Amino acid sequence: MTSHIPPSSQRALKVQGPGTVVLEKSCPVPLPQPNEVLIRIVCAGINPFDWKSLDMSPSPGSTWGCDFSGEVIQLGDDVSSRFQLGDHVGGTSPGNSSDDPAAGAFAEYASVPEDLLFKMPAWMTFEQAATLGCGMLTIGLSLYHVLKLPLPYEKSTMEPRFVLVYGGGTATGTLAIQALRLSGMMPITTCSPHNFSRVKDLGAVEAWDYHSPSCAGDIRAFTKDKLEYALDCITDSGSMKICYSAIGSAGGKYVGLDQFPVRGHTRRNVRPEWIIAWTVRGKPINWKKPYRRDAKPKDKKFGERWLPISQQLLDSGDIKTHPLESSDDGLAGIIEGADRLRKGVTGGRKLVYRIGQ
Repeated sequence: MTSHIPPSSQRALKVQGPGTVVLEKSCPVPLPQPNEVLIRIVCAGINPFDWKSLDMSPSPGSTWGCDFSGEVIQLGDDVSSRFQLGDHVGGTSPGNSSDDPAAGAFAEYASVPEDLLFKMPAWMTFEQAATLGCGMLTIGLSLYHVLKLPLPYEKSTMEPRFVLVYGGGTATGTLAIQALRLSGMMPITTCSPHNFSRVKDLGAVEAWDYHSPSCAGDIRAFTKDKLEYALDCITDSGSMKICYSAIGSAGGKYVGLDQFPVRGHTRRNVRPEWIIAWTVRGKPINWKKPYRRDAKPKDKKFGERWLPISQQLLDSGDIKTHPLESSDDGLAGIIEGADRLRKGVTGGRKLVYRIGQ
């Protein structure tokens, strides 16, 4: 094991129960397993999964949080040569995990499997890198593993097709629109009107206001009743209804980023699915319903294929990061930030907190 000696203890946000975390000041610094990299966290980003999993499936005693950026300070024995001490990296860690209470990004140090990490390109700041971990896994699984669309940069015989990204103003929507453009598809999206210009700059062919009562009909008319694919970045009864109504008469595929309401599945010729990014680890997710999942070896195999592609997307600068709001309030500020995200008062920006220097 190549190492830079970390401190013996650290501060971390620990899960207490439903919707409750506490900042503990004397937590052990986790040692990296053979395939893991110990990271000194510089920035942590909040995403909806953090508060949803905390509210619905808390794992008391576990470390909270997923997305981060930081510096490599220790390498497990089996880590590949693509990582070196001092590398600047971003990624995601399965926080709020009953199987691994030490995992989680809302801490000063995190030990993370190397296949959940990317190397930061020179153009990227620590704040930007902290917005990407879960999102990059999510668009990979949803667009290319579930919907089976052509991978970015891949030569494909598939003709360009419309793909609806419901929630183009979200952080995941930002990434999905750009990835679809690089796949040769024609992304279309829903968002608030003040985001129309931005999503079109990212590559959206057209955008509609999801508040409009004619939204689904307008999409169906624009796509000439031929829409086959929908990625729902919001995944509630309202978003699912619009997606289902926009998909053409011949049917298609719908993928959500959370458990979709069963009553929203109103068409037999639409095949619905929802994903959890952690299935790329190839391990069971032993959380409470609805997050419990059996191990999915095919998801792990896809994740291994997706890893170099996602790195290429970042290295090339072909993927822009979502607008963010940065704070120096550290770990203590994350609790208030997650509540803002829960209440939907973040102004459409990714909340990022600087933990270290």
